[in-house]
Amino acid sequence: MKLSTQQIKHLRAQAHSLKPVVMVGANGITENLMEEINIALTAHELIKIKVRAEERAERDALIELICKKSDATPVQRVGHNLTLFRRNKNKPKIEIPSK
Repeated sequence: MKLSTQQIKHLRAQAHSLKPVVMVGANGITENLMEEINIALTAHELIKIKVRAEERAERDALIELICKKSDATPVQRVGHNLTLFRRNKNKPKIEIPSK
């Protein structure tokens, strides 16, 4: 899903108070981790993930893989925290402004 700058700003404001619901640790991206991410995205639409990788290149690769596998749009990345958004087509919860 392609988001406009205004929509990203709106989602970033809503994500400000969120705590990470999933942590990517030493095991990397496993099937169980992706299942947890998909469950959280379906339930909340907007989530934070903590990606524990020391090297920036490794962290960027993990983030790209998470976005690809979950079909989610990255909203923001601050340090080790990644904010993702994926619209729940059946029951949308977050009202985002039109483009």
